[in-house]
Amino acid sequence: MRKNFVNNYFMNFVGVVGLSLSSTSLYIARTPTSQTTQTNLQSHIKSQENKSQKTPSYLTIKAVGDIVAGTNYPDYRLPANLNQLLPNSVRNLLQGSDILFGNYESTLTNHPHSSKDVSKGMVFAFRSPPEYAKFFSQVNFDVMSVANNHAMDFGFVGFQDTIKNLNSVGIKAVGAKNQIVYSQVKDTPVAWIGFCFYDYCNKVQDIAKAQALVKQARQNAKIVIISMHVGAEGQDALNVRNKTEFFYGENRGNSLQFARAMVDSGADLILGHGPHVPRAVEVYKGKLIAYSLGNFLGYKTFSTRGDKGKSMILEAKLNQDGDFVSGKITSIQLDKQGIPQVDKYNQTSKLVNLLTKNNFPNGKLMINA
Repeated sequence: MRKNFVNNYFMNFVGVVGLSLSSTSLYIARTPTSQTTQTNLQSHIKSQENKSQKTPSYLTIKAVGDIVAGTNYPDYRLPANLNQLLPNSVRNLLQGSDILFGNYESTLTNHPHSSKDVSKGMVFAFRSPPEYAKFFSQVNFDVMSVANNHAMDFGFVGFQDTIKNLNSVGIKAVGAKNQIVYSQVKDTPVAWIGFCFYDYCNKVQDIAKAQALVKQARQNAKIVIISMHVGAEGQDALNVRNKTEFFYGENRGNSLQFARAMVDSGADLILGHGPHVPRAVEVYKGKLIAYSLGNFLGYKTFSTRGDKGKSMILEAKLNQDGDFVSGKITSIQLDKQGIPQVDKYNQTSKLVNLLTKNNFPNGKLMINA
């Protein structure tokens, strides 16, 4: 009877297509409207015996991937008007959560000297004016990761400037080495830790130290969220594999091993970025892992060919224990300039569905894309 109750409950309210399991019922469903091109991820985890008379409290996080708002180095590629970077249709979809997160894969500095030799092939340095931080604040970003391979494009001075400029407008910058960022959201203490594959970050390769940081964060927070910049890049980097990934000879970590180790140590939500393409999602021990959110904004900087142009807005609802309850994937398509547009064809959801089925064939998550 419980199986029928669960199925009927979700059928009546969200028109779900679901999978029922013996202990956990996890669902992913399209919303009843075709105009928003959103795909719902529904996870029914509570049991009959644990029902409470109190209204349950949830934390809703919206997350996007890699962001570069143009660059003025080595040549000038900045928008004439900042508002053109995010059309209102996309900007509106970013609203309505308790936390809005993005990976800021650039710098906010006027420092003149790059730490990179951009005359070499496949070497890029990004720099945006410090006042761009205000734009992201107006969009309502709450947290931005600076744990990535472009955070030090202008050395430690540029890195410090980026953190300072984000913090000055009320955006918490996460990703400095040995750093745990705390915030209070709806009376819930939340901890953030950022990781990447370079020494100036908390390293994804040093799992023992990463686990220690998570355990430390767990002592002071009810919810622990991990930002991980990990994995190879590009069209050939779509799949999650349980092995160390390399890109141009660089060790860029094992995303599956790292993400699951973080959950094992007490993390509640893992937000991946870095491959510049979307990757699969999974629920591991009740916690949502998004292995790559893809590119989100790359004004005249990112390639948008193939799946590099497929993007998303991920929404995840967590209960008071940090367990994944429900969510959405909103499909986004980057245009030729790297500006995000709502994708009426729902391509990203379909891609993530396929990748999730292929990479986690025994997983408990289904996507109705």
